[in-house]
This record gives sequence, structure tokens and C-alpha cells, in this order.
Amino acid sequence: MTDESSFGARLKALRLQRGLSQASLAGDEISTGYLSRLESGARQPTERVITYLAEQLGVDRLAFDALPATATATGGAAGGSSLTKALSIAASSDSDEYVEELIDVLATAGAEDPLLRWQALWVIARYRSRHGERTEEQACLEELAAMADELALPALQCRSGTQLSRCLRSVGQVARALELAEGAYRVARDAGLSVTDTGNALLALVSAEAEAGRLTEARAHARELVELVAGRSDVLRAEALWSAATVCSRQGDDEAVHAYLEQAMQALDSRVDPMLWARLRLAAASLYLQSRPALTEQARTCLTQAETALSLIGTPAQQQELLVLQAHLAFEEGRYADARAAHDRLDFDNLRLTYRDRIRLQTLDSLLLIVEGHQQEGRARLKKLGEEARRASNMDLAAEIWRVLAETLESAEQAGTAGR
Repeated sequence: MTDESSFGARLKALRLQRGLSQASLAGDEISTGYLSRLESGARQPTERVITYLAEQLGVDRLAFDALPATATATGGAAGGSSLTKALSIAASSDSDEYVEELIDVLATAGAEDPLLRWQALWVIARYRSRHGERTEEQACLEELAAMADELALPALQCRSGTQLSRCLRSVGQVARALELAEGAYRVARDAGLSVTDTGNALLALVSAEAEAGRLTEARAHARELVELVAGRSDVLRAEALWSAATVCSRQGDDEAVHAYLEQAMQALDSRVDPMLWARLRLAAASLYLQSRPALTEQARTCLTQAETALSLIGTPAQQQELLVLQAHLAFEEGRYADARAAHDRLDFDNLRLTYRDRIRLQTLDSLLLIVEGHQQEGRARLKKLGEEARRASNMDLAAEIWRVLAETLESAEQAGTAGR
């Protein structure tokens, strides 16, 4: 039985861990007022509501019992271990300060309930991800995946595998990211996990397949994902549409890209998840700039909207991503001096960009060198970047760089012919 006295606190902690607003969690089934009363303890849930909320949060129903059970096992609800207390405070707060305290406590914690340690690592991994601390995030997720296998809990295996896949893809380890995503999706399907778990595993799989150049498989899985979340009006549906748009962009299907992006941006209200709302506009701007010809007006609109939101809630990593896209936009509009100025404002000693964004930034630098009269150096750098992406098994990115190089060589040849 769920401990009714602690249900509200646990519900709120789980919601905040996932970065969800009350409106987003309530969805179409219950009101935000009712959810607020559940969290405050003023109302007690029915079995149907518990099942619904577990589905929305992507957790097992027993997750609502996790902290009370652990507290009892470690010395009683009123006392509890220092890790239990630190986790409870960090999970129920929006402040990074408490997560940093949790990191310190976990570093000195003794033998703890493995489920408690798993939950603490999960909160910390999400913190690392938000701040673009890829190495630290990967270390957390590697431990989470190993613990999930030891515990033999499919939901935890799926979630840790999904997140580790995303992390590895962001640092350019595409082959292993693909392997983990395939495994997470297989676990979700075989265990009959929730739509949320299955959808997140598919998101990771689509992204890894696209990076590996397996665009046919990626598009098929993207369609499966969009169908899976059809009818929903939440974060997962917006991310599914965003993912489908990305695959279509890499296949050159600009019409489908625009259709998916419009649906994604309409599907997510800025009040539900302002951070994802801003990230979605950064992603849309990037895809518009990768269209041929580049859709600069649409990209500028998205970047203006994102800049306004990120000035209030953006992390250093997202501010860097915004600046990089502003540099790309300036280049596409022929404002080469502005592009160079934006490029040079980046803190290259503390870059928090993904592997793909780093390579695309170096590609832009190479193109600027060519424009600035350093043709030989710029083309040599493009060749080196293409080879680096190929060695990293990022075949889609390698193809993009080779295309850019071919275009610069063609332009040079045409200019030479015209000058004769």
C-alpha cells in the first residue's frame, strides 16, 4: 500500500526531478488544482489516479513508496541517513545548490540501499546534463547502467541505457550510443514498459541511427515514435516531432521538416516547459539554417524567441549554442564580419557544446577562413574535419562536411573560370 501521508511529497519530488510543471503532469486526465491538492496532502489519490500519474512520470507504481521504505530501513522516517535527507531535499527543490550538496554527501556515503544510490545518481546525472558537464554525466550514467543490470529492473535498465546513449552520442561515441539505444528499446518493448519509457528509448534510437548515417531505419523509427505519442499534448510528443524533423532534414526532405517543426512548436506551450520551448526553437533554427537554400528569416525568428527565453532561464551551454547559431545565421546572410565576431566571442577553453555542434562550429571557422582569403588553410581544415567525423562513425556529419567542401571547390572553380 502507498503511504498516504508521504504520497504528496513523493509525487512532487518525482515531478520536479523530471522538470515537469503541474500542468504538464496533470495532462488531460486531472486538473492542476487537484494535482496541487494531492501534492500538499489535502487530498488522497484513488488507485486510478496513482496508475495514471505513474504512467505520466514514467515510473513503476511502487516508486511512490520508495522514499518512505528507504527511510524506515535506514533508521525511521523521522531520522534516516544523510543520503536520504540530501536526496529528499535535492529532489524536491528547483535549486542546483541542493544537488551540489547531494553530490558531496554521495561521495562520502557508506553502504546504502542500492535503489537509494541509484535515485541519487539519477538526480545528479540530470544536473550534469543541464550544465553540459559531459564527462561527469557519463560517469554517473555508466554506474547507473551497471546498477540497473545488477538489480535486473527493466524500467531502470531502459532509462539508464537511454540516457547513457544520449550522452555518448553528444560526445561523438556514435557506435556505442547506437548499441545502447537498441538495447534500451528492446528492453522497453519486451517488458511492456510505459509509453514514456518506450518513447524515450525510441528518441535515443532515432538520434543514434541518424548520426550513424542509417537514415532509412531512423525515419522508420521516427514514424513509429510519432504514432506512439499521437494524441498527446506533452513534452514527449514535442520531442518526437522534433526528432522526426531532424531525420527528414538529413534526408533533404525540407517539406516534411517544416511540417514536423510547426507541429512540434504548436504542441508545446511555453508555460508547460519553458526550457524545452527555448531548446526547440534553437533546434528549429539549426534545421532552417541547414536547409538548402537556408531559410534565414525563419531561423532569425526562432533565435529571437529563444534569446528572450534563455536570457531568463538559459544555462551556459544553451547560451553557447545560441551564440553559435547566431554566427551560422550571420554567415548564411553574408555578414561575414558579424559571423567572425560571434565565433570569437565563444569561450573556447570552456566549450559545453555537443560533439556535432563542435564540429559544425569548426566547419564554420574553416568557411570563414576561405572567405577571408585563406583558401588553402580552410579547405585543409575541412578535409581533416570530414576524416575525424568518419573515424568517429558519425557518417551523417562526415557526409555534411564533404558536401560543404565540394561546394567550396566548385565555387572556387567557377570563380576561376569567370576570371579567365
